[in-house]
Amino acid sequence: MLWLKSFHIVMVVSWFAGLFYLPRIFVNLAMETNDAAYDRLLLMANKLYRFVTPIMLLTLVTGTWLWLAYWRPTMGWLWLKLALVAGLVGYHHVCKRLLRDFEARQNTKSHVWFRWFNEIPVIVLLVVVLLVVLKPF
Repeated sequence: MLWLKSFHIVMVVSWFAGLFYLPRIFVNLAMETNDAAYDRLLLMANKLYRFVTPIMLLTLVTGTWLWLAYWRPTMGWLWLKLALVAGLVGYHHVCKRLLRDFEARQNTKSHVWFRWFNEIPVIVLLVVVLLVVLKPF
């Protein structure tokens, strides 16, 4: 099980790296006026999204496996963690929708909006780590 936990942690870290960086690219796309630079940023965003999507799936598979192996009825904190993970999956899909808007050059959101949007996974990560380590309920 330690191998599975280790693999799960690596997948989580990798997925979060993508969730941290993709919206940062969106910040730059929202500010970019040069077509060549915009296209380059768009290419980077597409490649990053395609790279982290299978990592998200591996995170979910290994997390489900761990959940099935370790779940006990007294682990109330786990339900909140699972809800936050479900929210992150939704966030991941919202990133895809935003990426499609950039591809169609129909983005209507400002770089400031994307700066705030970029903070969501940071907050979720903090709460999830506290839940896993402290197991408060």
